Amino acid sequence: MRLLRCCAFTRYNLPVNLDDTIVAIATAPGRGGIGVVCVAGPEARAISLPLLRLKHDLVPGRAILGELIEPGQGGAGALSREAAGFSSGRAVVSKGVAQPEVAAPHERIDEVVVTYFARPHSYTTDDVIEISGHGSPVVLRHVVELALARGARLAEPGEFTMRAFLNGRIDLTQAEAVRDLIESRTLYQAKVAAQQLEGALSRRLQPIKQKLVELIAVLEAGIDFAEDDVSVLAAEQILEHISVVRAPLQQLSQSFAYGKLVHEGLTLAIVGRPNVGKSSLFNRLVESDRAIVTATPGTTRDLVTETVALGGIPVKLIDTAGIRRALDEAEGIGIRKSMEALADADLVLVVLDSSEPVVAEDHRLLALVAQRTAILVENKSDKTSLQFLVPGSHLRVRVSALTGEGISELRAEILRQVGGEFESRGETGFLTNTRHQGLVCDSLAGLDASVVAVRGKVPHEMVLLDLYNALGPLDEITGATTNDDILDLIFSRFCIGK
Repeated sequence: MRLLRCCAFTRYNLPVNLDDTIVAIATAPGRGGIGVVCVAGPEARAISLPLLRLKHDLVPGRAILGELIEPGQGGAGALSREAAGFSSGRAVVSKGVAQPEVAAPHERIDEVVVTYFARPHSYTTDDVIEISGHGSPVVLRHVVELALARGARLAEPGEFTMRAFLNGRIDLTQAEAVRDLIESRTLYQAKVAAQQLEGALSRRLQPIKQKLVELIAVLEAGIDFAEDDVSVLAAEQILEHISVVRAPLQQLSQSFAYGKLVHEGLTLAIVGRPNVGKSSLFNRLVESDRAIVTATPGTTRDLVTETVALGGIPVKLIDTAGIRRALDEAEGIGIRKSMEALADADLVLVVLDSSEPVVAEDHRLLALVAQRTAILVENKSDKTSLQFLVPGSHLRVRVSALTGEGISELRAEILRQVGGEFESRGETGFLTNTRHQGLVCDSLAGLDASVVAVRGKVPHEMVLLDLYNALGPLDEITGATTNDDILDLIFSRFCIGK
């Protein structure tokens, strides 16, 4: 473990020594009601206590009220005679360090709450002290500067979580889930990240890896101890074992289609000719008067965007300019942007005016989305009860952006189109990470190669190479055999203080 820790941090551009003490502001930049500075490492207590005047001595797992002070000559952590353990007329020795009977007066900077987590019962498994004060950037930076002056080192981005990983408290999927939880934009994203942080993906992978390791062990034993009459599995049995491993792994791989949407969200473009109600529909989906709506065709000249949550998935809605022959240069620019948005969108809502006949501009637009994932929205249903026929096999939803009729059905259909009712929604441990998906595919490729090898009657030594190629990527997901480049990529995206 020590070798792993040294190598990983050398490539990560961090000091090799993980036994030093680090400090960072743990809360987001800017002003706030509360700000937290975190100190972690073997000297966390020694560095932090001289900066504090505490009501009581530190107790692991307990928050203590106190004051942040400017350290001075003879400073001790808790300055009241009783709390510090001082007796009248003499100095006392605490942890081998002589302390004065009465500390010199220190200027108060802030009122704070201090929480002490004793190793190994902390986020990093080190001694950790969290100093929570008022969220003044000036004060928080000053606390960090005081800790640095006393020998702490400023933490690198993600170093607290890196330590938790290298010290064995969490695996790599859980470390990545920490970042996902911080970056969550919807409550459902946060819940999925929390499941990953609890080890949902690792638990789902563990039995798959176990079955693969068991198969490898049987084949290895058959090769190494053939003279001892250890039986070697027949080809049919090997294929059956591989199938048992492959089936749940393939199911896990298929969950990525929905997991990617949960993690990254999607872009939805609302397109149509002028005055069919695109902006009204946009406002209805956003539940706010975000876009300007008038009876004059061509009001929208530029793209209007807003992100909403549909079924927990972040959806970036784009209201576009009406697509027609441009009447002036400004409208022409807007229409070009509309075409670009249509091309880049994951899903397209084609809005038609159901109170009017389908015109040539509608047909041209329908031709553009013929091969795209799209929903035809027959708007202004409040003005007519008739449905009109248009070519194409796209799904259709009748709505009234004015009254709200059909909007809930449209939201449900959007979710169905993008996989929002995928059965993994009721599961835990589905794939949301592109790196994980790539490694699962690599593992499946190794299993497929082993099937070809068995059917080709190649020696078991060669089959084993393919099985090991299938096992390696699964180890890389949880971090059992993760190389330093991957650690660098993952943790460099973290914020300082986490």
